[in-house]
Amino acid sequence: MEILLAGVNWLAVGVSTIICFGLGALWYSPKLFGTKWAQGVGIEIGPETKQPMGALIVQFVGTLILAWIIALAHTNGAYSSAVLIVIMGACLLMAGNLFANHDTYSTVVEGAFVVVMALIMVASNYVL
Repeated sequence: MEILLAGVNWLAVGVSTIICFGLGALWYSPKLFGTKWAQGVGIEIGPETKQPMGALIVQFVGTLILAWIIALAHTNGAYSSAVLIVIMGACLLMAGNLFANHDTYSTVVEGAFVVVMALIMVASNYVL
């Protein structure tokens, strides 16, 4: 268990988690990709749409875990492993979308978000 905690830059983990979670609100908003994404996954978004709390909690936990993995990779010089983990996560997410008959645009938007989050997390570990 010690290997999962030793040398982790917890400031980078916390800051990048909050930044990425906030970016998700913008990423899936009508200002960026939200309108067309929502059509592709068959949901409605708007000012009166209630956010699914369970999904938001799971998204936050997953974002935190990814930030932790990236911080571990940074500490241990294992970015190649982190790259494989990010690609795996994006591919499995996109496969699930395709199995659910979501359109290609929405699928790519979601997969790209995972990659963008990882890049922000890497930058946070270098800056902080």
